Amino acid sequence: MSRPLALITGANRGIGRAIAVHLARGGFDCVAGDLAHTADTVETKRLVLAQGGGFHFVALDIAETASHAPVIAGIRAEHGPLACLVNNAGVQTRTRGDILDVTPEEYDRLLGVNLRGTFFLTQAVAREMMGDEVRGVHRSIVTISSSAATIAFPSIAPYCLSKTGLSMMTKLFAIRLAEHGISTYEVRPGFIRTDMTGPAAEGYSAFIESGGVPQKRWGTPDDVGQAVATLASGGFAYVTGEVISVGGGLQIEKF
Repeated sequence: MSRPLALITGANRGIGRAIAVHLARGGFDCVAGDLAHTADTVETKRLVLAQGGGFHFVALDIAETASHAPVIAGIRAEHGPLACLVNNAGVQTRTRGDILDVTPEEYDRLLGVNLRGTFFLTQAVAREMMGDEVRGVHRSIVTISSSAATIAFPSIAPYCLSKTGLSMMTKLFAIRLAEHGISTYEVRPGFIRTDMTGPAAEGYSAFIESGGVPQKRWGTPDDVGQAVATLASGGFAYVTGEVISVGGGLQIEKF
């Protein structure tokens, strides 16, 4: 490999796109995994290539766990071993409302994609990574969770539960994979201006401006992308199973 290879899920736009761009800038080639190849994919590819990175697309629905092993094996056969997995793909609740009104269908959808899908994709990638020796390259699995992993938002309860599970998943894989030279990290974004936060933007903006976020600004996908690229590059080589909060101080307990 002339450049290490990273798989980024949910890479067509938003945070996933920014992660791919920053990884390319940091020396990685990128495999963008998403539900379908669209005009958004074309734009992500343009931006990655502009940073000097190679770009490949793979159709990937992380909720379809039976597809994980064949997809990962196909990536390895065509492009070489993975040095980094970024678990970014996920879904938000369709509606915000009373926790007493959450349905089993909505609960299963959120947990099935965000937690179950991510867990089994990580398992599949970890198995492949353990069988590869990539000398001189930092190997990592970076999972994008959310401030909702620890801050209670009753109006999006299933989303909170799924992200809390991802936080523990990062620790569990850190223990299992450390002896194989694979580090795991959790990146926990706060209020990031994306399509996903759009429905609640007005309320979040008021909270930010009132000092709820000490830095008093929205985060951007680039803020998250830069953090991921730093971790994936091995900038924190003697760290694993830990959380990096990208929230402008939102995560700080306040009196």
